[in-house]
Amino acid sequence: MKRPLLTALLYAALTLGANPAAAIDPETRQVILDMRVNDMRKMKILVEAAAPITTEFEDVDGNKMTFADTDGQFRLVNFWATWCAPCREEMPALDALQVEMGGENFQVMTIATGRNRLSGILKFYAEANVTNLPILLDPKGKLATRMGALGLPVTIFLNREGREIARLTGGADWSSENAMAVLQALMDAE
Repeated sequence: MKRPLLTALLYAALTLGANPAAAIDPETRQVILDMRVNDMRKMKILVEAAAPITTEFEDVDGNKMTFADTDGQFRLVNFWATWCAPCREEMPALDALQVEMGGENFQVMTIATGRNRLSGILKFYAEANVTNLPILLDPKGKLATRMGALGLPVTIFLNREGREIARLTGGADWSSENAMAVLQALMDAE
């Protein structure tokens, strides 16, 4: 069995079996599922919240960090790469989402996974006028693999304790009214 497949299966097993906690009550979950339109219809809302992930990633200065460093906030974690066209297309919408909803309770965390040169990331941010998103790095793809983000882009919504409660694979218009309403409903349900 190839390593990425084995890792994805391990992640799935951990998600389903390790320290599960109720993500959102079933009635509220159904209301949120029903309110999704357009790109948000791709969002999967977990029945049980996955255990927090402790794998490290880094900032542009090489400082190691984990999601625990931002516990207490909801986080929309976006795995992307400079060479990924859908990733590049959705980045301005993620930037606009951070402007609209970011603050003490919520933040967008964009994590460039795999081989992405910092100079290329900086150039892309400048060209796309992305000014409100952090530059976070997962240079060997360990975090993305651990979280089962095997294709790009993948966006994972973490609750205040760092547990995954929702996931969207593929690009999306994160600055749409529906995206913001769905995210707000997920936060309100916790």
